[in-house]
Amino acid sequence: MIHESKHPLVKSLVHHLRDISIDALQFRQTVADLTRFMLYEALGSSDTVSKEIDTWNGKFTGDFIDEQNIIFVTILRAGLPMLEAANTLFPNAPSGFLAMKRDEVTKKSVLYYERIPDCKGKTVMLVDVMVATGGSLCDAIDLIKYKNADKIVALAIIGSPEGLGMLSQKHHDIDIFIAQIDHSLNSEKFIIPGLGDAGDRSYNTL
Repeated sequence: MIHESKHPLVKSLVHHLRDISIDALQFRQTVADLTRFMLYEALGSSDTVSKEIDTWNGKFTGDFIDEQNIIFVTILRAGLPMLEAANTLFPNAPSGFLAMKRDEVTKKSVLYYERIPDCKGKTVMLVDVMVATGGSLCDAIDLIKYKNADKIVALAIIGSPEGLGMLSQKHHDIDIFIAQIDHSLNSEKFIIPGLGDAGDRSYNTL
C-alpha cells in the first residue's frame, strides 16, 4: 500500500529540494529531515519492547522500538543521507547497502554491489530518494524477499505514478511511505517536476 504524506511541512520541504540554488549540504540535510518525518509515519504501529534504564531518579522501565529487529538498507548513492538520518535515530540498528545503476539504453536497473546483514525474521526498511520507473526498488524488494525478511517497508521522498504503479503491481504486499507523488515520467524516464539527480546534487558530482 502507498502512503503519501499530507503534512504541509513535508510538502514544503520537498519543494525546497526542487530549488537548484540550494547547495549539497542543504540538500542532504533536507533529505535527512524528510526521512525523519517518513520514519515517524512508517513506525506508527511498530512493536515495542520493555527495557529498564537508569535515570536521574533511579530505575525506569519504558517501551522502546526494538532497534536490533530493524535493518535499514539504502540504494546508493542518493539514499545515503536517508540512511544517515535513520542511523542517527536508531544507532544500534544494522545497515545494508545496494549499489545499482541505470542502463541508459534499456532504462533498467543493474545491481553491481550488495552488502546486507542476515534478514531472516527482521523488518527491513528500504530507503531511496526517488521512485522513477520503480525498477530499482522492485529489484531491491525481490532481493530482500529472497533473504527471508519478516517484513519490508520502503521509504522515499518523491515518486512517479508509473513507478509506484509498478511497485503496487509487483509487490502489493509492501508498504511504501512517500513524501510526494509527482506528476509523471518524461520520455527519458525522469520524474517531472522531480528534483534532478539526487545523488549528484547530494555530493556535488554534477
